[in-house]
Amino acid sequence: MGVLSKSSCSLVAGLPVCYGDCMSTLAEIEAAAGQLSVEQKQELVLFLTAQLRAEGARLPEPRQISSEQLESWIAQDEQDMRRFREAK
Repeated sequence: MGVLSKSSCSLVAGLPVCYGDCMSTLAEIEAAAGQLSVEQKQELVLFLTAQLRAEGARLPEPRQISSEQLESWIAQDEQDMRRFREAK
């Protein structure tokens, strides 16, 4: 990763945006994003989401979840809650 300089970089969503060889691969960007605080990561997600919407990216199709799957999740959640309350 190159050296950040005021003339070649600025911050967008807490990340440096460079006009050189600062970060050029997805792996470098992912590594930099991993170093962000939770708040900065949330800001980055909002920034990227806005960019995708502006570029007309399609949203994923809604998931089709069966009644049986929902009932299974609810039963597991209720079981977890019973165990939690019994542990007190």
